Amino acid sequence: MSNRRLLLDTHVFLWWLMESPKLGVRSRHLIQNPENDVYVSSASTLEVAIKKQLGKLDAPDHMAEIIETEGFLPLFITTFHAELSGQLPLIHKDPFDRLLIAQSQLEGLELLSVDSIFSRYHVSLINASE
Repeated sequence: MSNRRLLLDTHVFLWWLMESPKLGVRSRHLIQNPENDVYVSSASTLEVAIKKQLGKLDAPDHMAEIIETEGFLPLFITTFHAELSGQLPLIHKDPFDRLLIAQSQLEGLELLSVDSIFSRYHVSLINASE
C-alpha cells in the first residue's frame, strides 16, 4: 500500500501531543506509520496561539519545533489556500477550519478530524475518533 498524505485538524494534533484517548486507535496508527506524510497547518499554529492568548486553551509553546520533533510536516498557508477558503460555501464559518478544508482540497490530503461537517465540502475525511 502506498503512503498516505494526512492533514491533522487542530484538535487532532493536540490530542496526539496529549496522548488523549479521544484519538482513536486507527487514527493513531495512521499518524504513527512512518510511510505516511503527516501535515500540520500553519492555520492550526495560529489557532492555538490565539486561543492560548485568550485563555481558552492550554497548549505548549514553540509549535514549529514540536511539529518537527514529532516528525510532522509543516503546511504553510499560500495565497491559493486563502483565496479558496474565502470562496467556500458558508457551511462552516470557522476561518481556521475553512483554511484546513481549502488546504485539504488543493493539496489532495486526507483530513483527520471529528468534525463531520467537513464531509459536506467533499474532502477525504477520516474520523479521528476511530
